[in-house]
Amino acid sequence: MTGFGEAHTQHDHLAVTVEVRTINNRFFKLSVRASEGYGSLESLVENEVRRAVHRGTIQVNLRVDRRHTPDDYRLNVDVLERYQQQLLALLGKNKMAPSQSAPRIESLLPLPGVVEDASSQSVDAMNDWPLICGTLQSALEKLGQMRVEEGRAMTVDLAANCRAAAASLEQIERRAPLVVEEYRNRLFERLKRTLAELNVSLDPAAVIREVSLFADRSDISEEIVRLRSHLEQFQATMESDDSAGRKLDFLTQEMFRETNTIGSKANDVEITRCVIEIKTVVERIREMIQNIE
Repeated sequence: MTGFGEAHTQHDHLAVTVEVRTINNRFFKLSVRASEGYGSLESLVENEVRRAVHRGTIQVNLRVDRRHTPDDYRLNVDVLERYQQQLLALLGKNKMAPSQSAPRIESLLPLPGVVEDASSQSVDAMNDWPLICGTLQSALEKLGQMRVEEGRAMTVDLAANCRAAAASLEQIERRAPLVVEEYRNRLFERLKRTLAELNVSLDPAAVIREVSLFADRSDISEEIVRLRSHLEQFQATMESDDSAGRKLDFLTQEMFRETNTIGSKANDVEITRCVIEIKTVVERIREMIQNIE
């Protein structure tokens, strides 16, 4: 399911922000973006995310801001002296009095490499993990709340689609016994007219045998029972508290397969119309369950 969760924590010199986004995916796919020095925590982040999310494409943004202290900066004396030497040599070449034009120290401080920022080198990611982990869990909790709300709305829609499929299935079940009888009547009348033209008598046994073969080929009673069972299991699975996305995906595939079989076996316009309606509903269900964990 799609969702978003964000959490912020600040403690002493550390400020942590975690954002978690999810979009639909049949499988688990995680991407972690972390501040410099915290990439080593990716496996720990994944463990926490897997406890909360089982399917989907998940993007975790981890930002850690540290309050700078004087110990985070160092003066690179070698680089500073080298700048001085080069400038003094340049002044000498131009025959300028060094005492009058010698560069001041503060003017050299902004030059590259003179002042080194050692804050990233002093990062101890594992030492900061407890604070980061707590923030991540808070973001995942908010993500879960949003996904639950979306799931409730989706459950209502899925249940409505299941009821629509069940209603069409009932029409098919009522219509199925009439198909063989209508075929028998059509066959009997057609043969009667044809044989009358040829002045040949009609063998009732042959008609019964042909009708029996047709009834056997077009019997959809088993498919109706299985499709109804799949719909009932689908409803029961939606009402369970367990992660049901993969099971619902499997049941949807089975519903589509049974519906196709009914359509191919039942040689009847009314049943075909109901089959099309069920396939349309099942296709909508299939698209929706890609969002379900």
